[in-house]
Amino acid sequence: MGKVATAEVVRFMTDCLRAVGTSEKAAVQQADLLIQADRLGHPSHGLNRLELYVNDIVKGACQPNNEPKVLKESASTAWVDANNVLGATASHFGMDLAIKKARDTGVGWVTVKGSNHNGMAGYWAKKAADKGFIGMAFTNTSPLLAPTRSKQPALGTNPISVVAPGSQGESFYLDMATTAVAVGKIEMQMRKGEPIPSGWAQGPDGKETTDSQIAFDTSCLMPLGGGEQTSGYKGFGLSAMVDLFCGISSGSNYGHHVRAWSHSGDGGPANLGHCFVAVDPQRFAPGFRDRLTDSIQHWRQLEPTNPSLPVLAPGDKEKLNARIADANGTVSYVKQQIESSAALAKRLNVKPMNVIQGQ
Repeated sequence: MGKVATAEVVRFMTDCLRAVGTSEKAAVQQADLLIQADRLGHPSHGLNRLELYVNDIVKGACQPNNEPKVLKESASTAWVDANNVLGATASHFGMDLAIKKARDTGVGWVTVKGSNHNGMAGYWAKKAADKGFIGMAFTNTSPLLAPTRSKQPALGTNPISVVAPGSQGESFYLDMATTAVAVGKIEMQMRKGEPIPSGWAQGPDGKETTDSQIAFDTSCLMPLGGGEQTSGYKGFGLSAMVDLFCGISSGSNYGHHVRAWSHSGDGGPANLGHCFVAVDPQRFAPGFRDRLTDSIQHWRQLEPTNPSLPVLAPGDKEKLNARIADANGTVSYVKQQIESSAALAKRLNVKPMNVIQGQ
């Protein structure tokens, strides 16, 4: 593992994006999205994703300096064309609009087409929660999910995120793929040269595999729940629901029409769809924040089946990782990530990251 100062990682990612023509504002926004994933303990969606964004820009599949625009709107809804900008640019635009409408009407519901990968879904739902709203964010992704009766990819990992503010500094934070894991988790196992657990993915024969390289190449992730006998059809249904909210409702690519995303940057514009929702809890029963905090604190006090593993509320793991990262002022990366980042720096002629401790 190698440790890098958090500010240094942000500098490096911003420099790389600027080196391929991205404006300062767009580069900073995208870098912040990525560093938050590393800070919260989700390295699959952090620095790990940088080179893919860079390659999309270099190949012309993403136009980072375009401007999103509203195509249609009502008091509480909007339909946005991201105009092929980076996912962070499109998502700030979409969620800001949802927050504004929720402030005016109680609910803001915004769908976005023509976008690109927008990182950790929880980042966008939290943006609304930080303003006092219940935030929800959905996005469709490259076709990866295999229904339990099919050998072929059908839908993406299609994440769901809901974040809500409580009292006493508490918050509810849910960010989950509708597959057993996100594909980035498999990629991280590949980077470490380690197998994946049973139940994560299928091989080309439609059977479970623990080989991370085969799983990555086949791109058939198991639905949330696994096989049919363990209710994998529910994960498939959730993924389909996200596609309804994002791809189908927004007029972007959906399901099997979404292009594959690779390090080559080939394949043309992604045209991904997002859905951003902000809800004002004050429009309903009073005391929302106190009741949420009561629930969260009750969950933590439940008797664990293993005394060494206390019960966690949604978001506790991320908050713990963030506290550790902030206290140290660093984030950690596996050796292969450090090496690939150094290679990217050389390719783009930018200053490489200064690794504090490596091996």
